[in-house]
Amino acid sequence: QVQLVESGGGLVQAGGSLRLSCAASGGTFSTYGMGWFRQAPGKERELVAAINWSGGRTYYADSVKGRFIISRDNAKNTVYLQMNSLKPEDTAVYYCATELDGSIWYRWDEYDYWGQGTQVTVSS
Repeated sequence: QVQLVESGGGLVQAGGSLRLSCAASGGTFSTYGMGWFRQAPGKERELVAAINWSGGRTYYADSVKGRFIISRDNAKNTVYLQMNSLKPEDTAVYYCATELDGSIWYRWDEYDYWGQGTQVTVSS
């Protein structure tokens, strides 16, 4: 059983930055692929960024490419999402998720464990 706990969300003005963290426990973090998803009210959950087990491969949604950076520290069992140049349309609950085979996957139902989510609100 893997537990994931997100932190770092909050309220920020447009153009500002936030860094989300997701701490994992209960498994072998260094072998897992990790993803950051978001869900805004009335919208489907979407993949924002993903990283493979080693950090050598990453994926970004077009909407965040060039603004967000996903990274991981396997010694700290933590994955990060650095969010820069935030826009009001980035407002959502952000979730981290893990999939156990270490690769990058794109659909939410391909992920095995989820955190509880952290709210990000970007004001205009």
